[in-house]
Amino acid sequence: MKTFALKLRCAGAAVAALLACQGIAVAQNYPVKPLRMVVPFAPGGPNDILGRMVGQKLTETWGQPVVVENRGGAGGTVGLDAASRMPGDGYTVAMGGSSNLALAPSLYAKLAYDPQKDFTPIINVAVVPYALAVNPTVPAKNIKELITVAGRKAGYLSYGSSGVGSMSSLAAEMLKSMSKTDIVHVPYKGTAPALTDVVSGHIDMMLADLAVIKPHADNGRLRVIGVTGLKRSVAAPAVPTLAESGLPGYELSPWFGVVAPAGVPRDIVSRLNGAIGASLKAQDVVQRLASLGYEPLGGTAEQFAATIKADTAKFANIVRTAGIKPQP
Repeated sequence: MKTFALKLRCAGAAVAALLACQGIAVAQNYPVKPLRMVVPFAPGGPNDILGRMVGQKLTETWGQPVVVENRGGAGGTVGLDAASRMPGDGYTVAMGGSSNLALAPSLYAKLAYDPQKDFTPIINVAVVPYALAVNPTVPAKNIKELITVAGRKAGYLSYGSSGVGSMSSLAAEMLKSMSKTDIVHVPYKGTAPALTDVVSGHIDMMLADLAVIKPHADNGRLRVIGVTGLKRSVAAPAVPTLAESGLPGYELSPWFGVVAPAGVPRDIVSRLNGAIGASLKAQDVVQRLASLGYEPLGGTAEQFAATIKADTAKFANIVRTAGIKPQP
């Protein structure tokens, strides 16, 4: 019996070694056929632009076509659900974002996928600098002064957003919670109409992409109070972060990143991460991201996984504190 058991263990070890060698060979030859890039939004938007940019760079690097598939719907969750059901062989990737990978679990009672179990994080591609802007009639030039003004009485100030549960609304609700102020929420159907009403003075303030706020600030129609990230934005280096200027600990940095269905071999994850990470340093990519108002990120797959996990917890807390009810 002992001899048989020993032979069985040896056979098992041999099979494991063979499979490991085969896995290494597959990774070394990867990719041997075209890749699919699932973009969970309609063509033309930021997610689509980034997905096509990453796909083009992978094609240039490896000589294999990257076919972009737009599958929009439900805030990007329909496309990610479809991607999660595809083989985890490294030939399908998706361009996700903080909204459908970290925020969606708190906004949908029955999300069809689990962002942390059904996907393999590949790399974080770009961060979207957010900023807080007020109408110039608001008597505040920094976050400390704004908190003082907002504290005069409940509902003294109002803020606009692109909708309940949107990133702009969560950024404001986080500000309200941390500053212990009561600011009235006025939701809109999109960023543009909300920002228009801040400019016209119908509402007092808004948190949104720095790229869409900056043109109005440059001509004096808005006043930028601060940016929401951990560090100042390269697009507006003179503007302080909210954390450094009077609201310690405040940080919200929406992002876009590449994921793949669960089960992708580690060596293939490494190859994808390395190729995309290298492309983010290319001058044309840096310039393209800057034209969109974004900043390249990069980093390891493990760092991206940690970001998804941390932001999922952060957004869950904001949603709970704001009393936002998950959609059925």
